[in-house]
This record gives sequence, C-alpha cells and structure tokens, in this order.
Amino acid sequence: MEHREEIFFQQKGALLELAELTAYAEEKFHIQEQHKWADFPGFSVLSDPDTGKWLALLMRQWDSDTGTELQRCDIKCGRQILSEMREPYLTLPFRMKGMKWAGVIFDRRTKPEVIFRLFDRAVYSEKQSSFTITLENAPAGPSILPADTRLPASGAPLSLPEENVPGQIRDMRRLYEYRSNSFAQKCRNFYRQGRFMENYEDNAPWSGTYRHYFPTYHDLNTRQLRGYFTWRTRLRKGDFQPAPASFAYLYLYELLNGIGTSSPEESLRKMQEFQAGFLDSGTGDPDIGKNLRRWMLEYAVLHGMPPSRAREYTNPAMMQRDAFLTALKEPETHTDEELFSALCAFAGRKLEQSPVIRKDRQRGAHLFAALWRTASGMYLQKGQSLFTACFGEQKTFPWHPLANAVYWEEHIHADTDYALNACRVYHCRGGFWLEERYDPLYFDRKRLQGLLREADRRFRRHLKTDHYLRENPGEAWAAPYAEAVLSAWMQEEARAARPAVSIDFSGLEQIRRDAGATRDSLLTESELGESFQREPEGQRPEAPVPEEEASGPPSDVSGLLDDLHRPILLALLRGESPEPYMQSHHLMPSVAADTINEAFFEETGDSILACDGQTLTLVEDYREDILKILGGKTDEG
Repeated sequence: MEHREEIFFQQKGALLELAELTAYAEEKFHIQEQHKWADFPGFSVLSDPDTGKWLALLMRQWDSDTGTELQRCDIKCGRQILSEMREPYLTLPFRMKGMKWAGVIFDRRTKPEVIFRLFDRAVYSEKQSSFTITLENAPAGPSILPADTRLPASGAPLSLPEENVPGQIRDMRRLYEYRSNSFAQKCRNFYRQGRFMENYEDNAPWSGTYRHYFPTYHDLNTRQLRGYFTWRTRLRKGDFQPAPASFAYLYLYELLNGIGTSSPEESLRKMQEFQAGFLDSGTGDPDIGKNLRRWMLEYAVLHGMPPSRAREYTNPAMMQRDAFLTALKEPETHTDEELFSALCAFAGRKLEQSPVIRKDRQRGAHLFAALWRTASGMYLQKGQSLFTACFGEQKTFPWHPLANAVYWEEHIHADTDYALNACRVYHCRGGFWLEERYDPLYFDRKRLQGLLREADRRFRRHLKTDHYLRENPGEAWAAPYAEAVLSAWMQEEARAARPAVSIDFSGLEQIRRDAGATRDSLLTESELGESFQREPEGQRPEAPVPEEEASGPPSDVSGLLDDLHRPILLALLRGESPEPYMQSHHLMPSVAADTINEAFFEETGDSILACDGQTLTLVEDYREDILKILGGKTDEG
C-alpha cells in the first residue's frame, strides 16, 4: 500500500501541471484562465477579478528535442520567496520584470502545496495591507474557549467539548490516520471514512455557511457533519435542499469514489441527477457544474465506459474542435458543408465573408471543400500530408484524471487505451495516464490561410465577383490546387449544360421494316439486279446476306461520326491540332471528346480521346485500331 500511496502522490502532487493551478484559482477565488493572444495559444494569464491586474503568467511550450511539453509560470508573489524557500523549481521570472515576480518550473519536483500558497500570496498582495478572510457569515465578537479546553498538539485539529455525538460519527473519526500531511493521505482517509459512513442517515439540520478547499469529513465539526448527513439523507430521497458549496463537493467526491452506489454506471447516473436537481434548477452554485462535467468525462474514461457515453460529458467546444479536425483528416467521408465549416473554424471569419460565398454559398462551399480534398490528395512535402503540415502530429501530454477532486483508487489502474474519438486517445501505463491529441499550440494557421487565400483570389477572378485580392508570392504554392479545382468544376458545368438526349428504341425495328418496304416499292426490277430472284406469288423474297456480315466487322465505320466531328478525329490521326477547326465551328473540346468517344465505344470499349478541359489528345494505344476501322484513311478522300 505504501508503494500505491507513492504513485498516487506522484500523480496528484509531484506531477503538478498548470491545469491544476488554474483549477485551484477558479475553485478558491473564482479566477478563470484568460487566453489573450490568439497567435500565442501557449500563453495565458490569471488576473485579479477586482483590479484586473495579472497575478500569474502561464507558459506552455513544446520541446522538440525531448518530445515533451515544458510548463512554466511567473507568479506575483514577491522575489524574496527565492531566498525564503530554496526549492529547485523556484527561479527568477521568465517573462515578467520587477521584484514582485518569481518564476516556477513545473516538473516532478514541484510541490502543489507550495505553489498554491504562492498563488494565495499573490492574490492577497493585491488587496489592502490589512484584510480579513471570512469563512462564515457569523457575527464578529470575542472568541472565548471554555476553561477545560486543551490546546491541541501541533498538527492536530482544534476541537471543543461536544455532546450528543452519534456513535457512528465517533467511530468514523477514529478511523482517521495521521501518517502524513500529504494530499494522498487525505484522499485515503476520506475513502475509508466514506465507506464506513456509506449508509448513515441523520436528522439534525444545520443552516450555517461553510467553505473549504477540497473538503472532507475530517474538516467538519460535529454540527456540520450531522448537518451534511441530514442534507445527504434528504438528497438521496430526491429532496434537493440548498446547501453550502462544500457540502455539494463532498457529496460529489463520494460518488466519484463509489460511496453510496453499486456500480460506476449508477455513480454517473446520480451525478447527472444531481446536476439536474441541484445545479440546473438554481438550487446550488452553478460554478460547480464546470468541475462536475469534467469529472464525469474523466470518470467515464477511468471506468471504461463506451466512448459515446463519455462524449456526452465532454466540453462542447473541445468536441466541436475534434469534430472539425476529424472532417479535415478524413475529407472523403464528409460533405461539402462539413468541410467548409471546419475550414472556417480554423481559418477565421474572412473565409465565410468572401464574395465567393456571399454570391452563392452552396457553390462556394463546394469549391472550397473540393480544394481541401484535391490538395489533400496531391500535397506531399518533406514526407508530410497537407493535414499534418497544417495541424501537426498527434502529441502526448500528461493527463491527471480527477486531479482536482478528492479521489482514491485502491489499486493501480490497469494498462489501457481509450479512444474518445478519432483525434483524442487516452493511454494508461503503470498507473500513469497520457492524453494523445492535436494541440492548437502546433497548428500552422499561416499555411492553411495561405492555401485558402490563394484559392479565394483565383475563385473571385474566375467568377468575376469583384473585390479582388492582391497576389502574394508566398502563397503561389497553392495555385496548382486551386486551378485543378476550377478545371474540374468547369468540366462539371459543361456536362451539366449539355441537353439530355433520350432515344426510344422500342419502335426501331418497325421503322426499319417500313423503310425497307418503301425502298423496294421505289426500285425497278432492273435496279434490283441479280441479288433477288422472283419467287412464286404470295412468297416474300429472302434478303441477301450483306457482304460485311459474311466477312466480319465493317472496314469503315466512320459513318458513326457526323460531318461536324469527323475532321477533328482525322486531324488528330495526322498529328495536327484540331483547335483552329473547333474554334471556327464554336465547338467545346470536352463536348467534342465525349461525342467522339461515344461513337467509338462499341468498337474499342474505351475512350479514344483525352481532354484536360482545353486540349484534345489521341490515346495512342488505340491508334492502330482506329486506322483499321477507317481502312487506313486519315483524310476525307
């Protein structure tokens, strides 16, 4: 068990991350992390809510040499702490200047309790030199201890003589072990005491106020404990009464530890019921909901819930970003509108405001979606795909599930891999968790914006939308992709513009018979020649077998082509360009190619001409076949 506590302490303490400092600031002081610079997503600040002055500058930077993320921060706790506390992770400030700032390195040596104290110091230093911290709204007055009250030994809690203490509460208190002051020991004690009090009920309401960071049973006096268990008794029966925020956290800690539930599924269900009945109804502090949603996701991952269930609790903004990344990563499986929305999400508002979109949104979305599909299939530089060039590789970061909650695991978590979606996977190895994801810190937004801007510039000119963009030589690399999209789109438009021809073959045989009868009636006997012999009256003469049928396929099927298109094929066979002829007769290359290919398809089973939108080319593999069909003739004679 000692080894288990050591690992737990490493997860909860020695591997302290900036995320835990921000969680501490938000829960204790209602200070939220602010990302002020879009171009520098690794930098953020924590500011005093009253004055707006910075209390801490947070810095995240990827170290390509070690393949890890470096986390640093400057805290406004006073330079003198460097002499007061000689810790290896405390240093001069990295970015800020002046004697009010000190730097902190976040690594395995960093102690959370030290950093939290330094942040407290920064917060209070912004207030007046003399201040009072009120934990309860009790009237001010002299505090008098009874004469028989003994002062506790150092490190032990102060307690007053109590009466009418239920026996189970007394027994619970005896379970508390004073092995150390570590957070891991606090979590272990809470778990042991919580299991002991799992089914306890009380009826002693308490209406005071109470606020404590990471509250446990050990932090409450008897009246507060009985008040909590009374409130919990009613809550379990569906009666959601107002209560201090610390009571709410205490109850949620129980659910996270499986106290009062028979399975992880039941714990999640009760968390959802608590959110609906206590938070969403307005009974409790709505700020608790931010932590609760995060905990439900982490709890679902820890207990191997189906990913579809875990995604219900994921931060909507994070899920939306992952969905956009998935669309761009797998463009062939997503619609034009899905791809265009994803491009807008990462490229900014300028793309959606383009005249190409305002003039015809459906057409514009199709062009930009086709651009991404085309470029994704063609782009390959330094072994990187277009997606990787714009959004980087998936990278792994330390992940500490339930790090800002009182949570205890009796056993080291088994090794596992958990894919939340196509862009976010969690790995556990030896009790330590990693999150594999695409991080905005490594996005190359300039490359993505360069691709879209060059394409937008060319689309505007082709569609004659006005408001043209200036050419940027640095974006010329994107031109071939935009031109390929325009060429394909023009061919689509040409095919769509061709009138649909519908031929009814049902009456073709009767037409042939009628035509034959008409021809025979017009011919004289001498014109019929010797091919016919008179038959007895009443018998129909038998038609002779055409020579072509007797000797095989016809030697010249150039009649399949009309007089308008035959010169084009003959010019190509002679090695000449048919473009002057087509221009003088106003023929589109793509339409001419389709007509000729259709005429010869039955003979060759394939297209004999290729067209890139402007130029016709003979497929050389079929030159000999075409010459045989034409009897070797390449001219009109």
